[in-house]
Amino acid sequence: MSIVGSTEARIRDVKVTADVITAYLVDGRVISVPLAWSWRLSEATPAQRGHWEIIGDGQGIHWPDIDEDISAEGMLHGVPAHRPRRRAQGSAISQRGRHQPPKKRSPPASRLRLRG
Repeated sequence: MSIVGSTEARIRDVKVTADVITAYLVDGRVISVPLAWSWRLSEATPAQRGHWEIIGDGQGIHWPDIDEDISAEGMLHGVPAHRPRRRAQGSAISQRGRHQPPKKRSPPASRLRLRG
């Protein structure tokens, strides 16, 4: 007979400092990752960092003021969140992410032929 407990990491408490995100798990483990793993939390104010909610039954943490989510599994096995790249101005992709067809341009005046 074998007794197997749940091995799923579940968070019961969180502490965020200027350098570290620390999650205290229900089974007694403590996970710490550098604050720099979350660029949103790195740029947030201390008040925003301190306003968090536990997701579900402890599967993760949500910071509603900055719309950031970090899972316990992500902290255990994950990698840092990468900052999104900025798009160059004049891109064919609009702000909503939809593809916009290129605008038609008139030929230069020197190429226009007049009919007489």
